[in-house]
Amino acid sequence: MRKSSTPSDKPQTQDPEHGGAPSRPHQIVVVGGGIAGLEIASKLPGSLRKTSIAVTLVDREPAYVWKPMLHTIAAGTTDVSQHETSYISQARNRRFVFETGELKGIDRKERKVHLNPLEIDGRRILPERAISYDTLILATGSEANDFGTPGVRDHCLTIDSRSQAMNFNRKVMAHMLEALAANSTLQIAVVGGGATGVELAAELVQLADVSAYYGAAGLRDQVKVTLIESGPMLLGAFPNRVAIAAQERLERLGVTVLTGARVVAAEAGCLRLADGTKIDAELKVWAAGVKASDACASFDGLEVTRNNQIVVGPTLQTTLDPRIFAVGDCSSFSVEDNGRPLPPAAQVAHQQASHLIRHLPGWLEGRELPSFSYRDFGSIVSLGGYGAYDSLGQFGMFTGGFIRGRVAQLGHVLLYRSHQQRLHGFWRGGMIWLADMINSHVRARIRLPE
Repeated sequence: MRKSSTPSDKPQTQDPEHGGAPSRPHQIVVVGGGIAGLEIASKLPGSLRKTSIAVTLVDREPAYVWKPMLHTIAAGTTDVSQHETSYISQARNRRFVFETGELKGIDRKERKVHLNPLEIDGRRILPERAISYDTLILATGSEANDFGTPGVRDHCLTIDSRSQAMNFNRKVMAHMLEALAANSTLQIAVVGGGATGVELAAELVQLADVSAYYGAAGLRDQVKVTLIESGPMLLGAFPNRVAIAAQERLERLGVTVLTGARVVAAEAGCLRLADGTKIDAELKVWAAGVKASDACASFDGLEVTRNNQIVVGPTLQTTLDPRIFAVGDCSSFSVEDNGRPLPPAAQVAHQQASHLIRHLPGWLEGRELPSFSYRDFGSIVSLGGYGAYDSLGQFGMFTGGFIRGRVAQLGHVLLYRSHQQRLHGFWRGGMIWLADMINSHVRARIRLPE
């Protein structure tokens, strides 16, 4: 198997015990505090024994939310304050440095990452800055791909980040209150029949259902959700049985599902399809397609795909610079068996993060990096309180099967809780779970207007 760079390309440190002059700590900069980036920043400082390092995490958000939960934050069926992790607090607890900022570019010759100025409410809080690195790990995630469709950026919302999910939640709450007061219909259109679009559609129905318990009687009949997918069926990455079962469940919940319907334009009050059909909608969410940030395409000559993903080799090092790694949704790693890149999924990000946490310490101490090996454990799509479907992937005893119902919902919960324990440790993660269970009995089931 192909290994990592030659020894001359590896970071070198001097050992004072063998006559070398004391050197500054090896600077590891992680850009992007998502699933992969935050796991690496949280666990890497405690995994090194011989090499002195300093880990810096950079992210434009002040707090982290598990990305598979963003659709529940957007719908308001989960309160963001109960499920976010402050980067500053996490940095203190797990011994790394946090820098608020958005990546502007990379200077590979000087080994520096440049951050855009930080502005809040139009005021410049921090100037443009540069952070030096010895090893750089890019984990900047992904965003929806509008494929250049006219009007999407002006008239559609996305939920690719914590702030975007919170923004959508504010808007959907305001529109629902307005519809309730005027006894009118609220039309919501979700473009994209992948896991995000399917799960968001179900959560919006659940929001309207639960709202009846808090005085919004009749709202369920006033909220109309349309899910639009350009492909022949929903959940194209899942087995057909899962896709069919999920669509049937959504339709029983009252969601209008349109497949084989391509959106060609977004306008102020509607979406236009390729066949000329107009879909009226006051709120429009774009959850179709995935690409890495446009900034990735200009990262000082790194090799990227047409979706801006950074191409990496077997060791997750970029093809043109062995000191730069890319993991998670922003990277493109092709499996040797079929030559196809891995999907932008949470389990891929976690497995790649675990690979670096396990092997980067040895690399910093002079050993070779082994190749990354991916195991497909399947995928889960959750329809909120209405069910879940778990495809069992290509690894384990039940290859290619799927489960549904409460067992699948439990699997979704356990994935989240195991992720929390990786971030916070066994005991702290367990206490967070206990606190969430208590809150579920004493707090409102939905995020209520403030």
